Amino acid sequence: MKTYKALLMYVSMALLCQGCGIYSFTGVAITAETISIPNFYNDADGGPPDMAQIFTNKLLDYYQQNTNLIRVEEDGELQLEGTVTNYRLTPVAPSAAQNNDQIDAAALTRLTITVSVSYVNTTNADFDFENKTFSFFEDFDNNQNLTSIEAELIDRIFDQVILDIFNATVANW
Repeated sequence: MKTYKALLMYVSMALLCQGCGIYSFTGVAITAETISIPNFYNDADGGPPDMAQIFTNKLLDYYQQNTNLIRVEEDGELQLEGTVTNYRLTPVAPSAAQNNDQIDAAALTRLTITVSVSYVNTTNADFDFENKTFSFFEDFDNNQNLTSIEAELIDRIFDQVILDIFNATVANW
């Protein structure tokens, strides 16, 4: 009898959590069923030539892993499109030269990537936005060669930018 009650309680909780199917444990509460994300464009000076394609693929993967949305080529109930608009290297953390024969230089360089995104939610236009910018950066030591760590830096930056986009769209943060 105790096992029966425990099983009944477990099934009841599972059904309550399932509800109407619009809540998931990732915090995403959406009623849309489809999403369309065409390839992002690369309007940034610098960076690898396939940067926009890498971003688009990572963005698609993130939405597919964290929602039940079905990807459609166009006219999804949710629509995301955008452009990688900035790839910038900036010296940070200045460092004084050890002697007069050397010049002062930065000890760190900051790589910043900015993405502009437009979002349409056909089920609730209150969440739409146009050309909203999302940006993140990673610092690296100037003793490191950018070409040897660039892919890793871009990957980490894109992970944060995608999380911010996800939160601004389907998580409604």
